[in-house]
Amino acid sequence: MKIDGKPYRSVWVDEDGWSVRIFDQTKLPWQLDILRLTGMEAVAQAIRTMQVRGAPLIGAVAAYGVALALREDASTASLERAVAALGETRPTAINLRWALDRMRAALHNLPAADRVAAAYAEALAIADDDAETCRRIGQHGLPLLREIAARKGQVKVLTHCNAGWLATVDYGTALSPIYQAHDEGIPIEVWVDETRPRNQGAALTAFELGKHGVKHAVIADNAGGHLMQHGEVDIVIVGTDRVTRTGDVANKIGTYLKALAARDNGVPFWVALPHSTIDWRVADGVAEIPIEERSAAEVTDLTGLTADGRIETIRVAAAGSPAANPAFDVTPARLVTGLITERGRCEASEAGLRGLYPEAG
Repeated sequence: MKIDGKPYRSVWVDEDGWSVRIFDQTKLPWQLDILRLTGMEAVAQAIRTMQVRGAPLIGAVAAYGVALALREDASTASLERAVAALGETRPTAINLRWALDRMRAALHNLPAADRVAAAYAEALAIADDDAETCRRIGQHGLPLLREIAARKGQVKVLTHCNAGWLATVDYGTALSPIYQAHDEGIPIEVWVDETRPRNQGAALTAFELGKHGVKHAVIADNAGGHLMQHGEVDIVIVGTDRVTRTGDVANKIGTYLKALAARDNGVPFWVALPHSTIDWRVADGVAEIPIEERSAAEVTDLTGLTADGRIETIRVAAAGSPAANPAFDVTPARLVTGLITERGRCEASEAGLRGLYPEAG
């Protein structure tokens, strides 16, 4: 995608040929800071602190983290340490484990002398795969938007959190069909949930859509149901951090409530995902998917831009009040209209997913 006319991916190898560049997403949309990561620990820290976030992107950046670790020590022990350390940074997004398992499988049996070059090549292959996967997700989601536009003359989409190119290597998942519809000339408007407590919608999705020229408006998280009641939402499209083999969907906290409101108002609720987000081991998302509990400060404090241009953090909760901060929730498959993947669309069920991915067993 492009920022101010310059093409970017969300992760890339620097001109020096070995260090890794990412956007510091904790500074967006106020500052466009590009970080240079020079070691595995720096990658782990960037993932933990959400300088880099979004399930597919976490996996790609972690793959480069393995390459950086092997650049310092190409032993098998170093490979295993890197995979273990990076795997502990975020518990909910399955793409992280998928990418690390792929790196281990590609590198474990190689001679130490061959591992560094192979690691960078495999990390690039993971990044390329994600970019192409997301492009295809957009192609398969686009007909849904075309059909609505043909009936109504325009499309009003509601999305939650950030599932655009900042959350992936390129294009995005939920935003990919939106971008492709916009580029095709379809009149489209996006309702952007602010997505408390970290405000990824207000900060990141709005930033992306604005840079691409897509008409949008930021709304409070709890406004979605009201808009649906009044016919102002034609379709909901969200991303996901993990999908069970039965079609349950783990996504940013608040997604489940949007699905309930969509069901009550007859609004289609679609989930866009790459193959790397499917966890074939898990059947019951509510019971089996670990939900990350993040810092209470994300709930009690807010960061933003002051009138005089400073980035400041303020407390919005009563002094002394504790806070709970589950970062994700699970939307049961029964509330999901369907899944949009790089191989096509399907119902949110084991039969639907296995129809697209028969090699999964």
